[in-house]
Amino acid sequence: MRKPLVIIVGLVLLIGMIFSAYVWVALSWSYSTGERAGLMQKVSRKGWLCKTWEGELLLTSMPGAIPEKFKFSVRDDELANQLMEHTGQKLVLTYAQHKGIPTTCFGDTEYFVEKMAIFKEIKTD
Repeated sequence: MRKPLVIIVGLVLLIGMIFSAYVWVALSWSYSTGERAGLMQKVSRKGWLCKTWEGELLLTSMPGAIPEKFKFSVRDDELANQLMEHTGQKLVLTYAQHKGIPTTCFGDTEYFVEKMAIFKEIKTD
């Protein structure tokens, strides 16, 4: 009678360990990294059960063009607060793309911002 219970508990633990390892790998290794520059539009903390920081950066290729939205997630509370302080300013965001994250408890997007810098215009005379 105890043997089936031990097998079921063992299978549940094995599945949990495999899932945990997969999530760790998905969050540790990035598919791509890069930078995006644009106007910080918004940063907000959202979610029903898992509260995550989500933001939007408006990317403009040339004046008069319709801007593209770069949606991103932030894992660090301090970085999210810095981004909120600079809403409405031009920023350069350094990000890592993590594909295959199984749940939105880590972020709504696959792009995770790791640091920010204020955009410096190059003046030509």
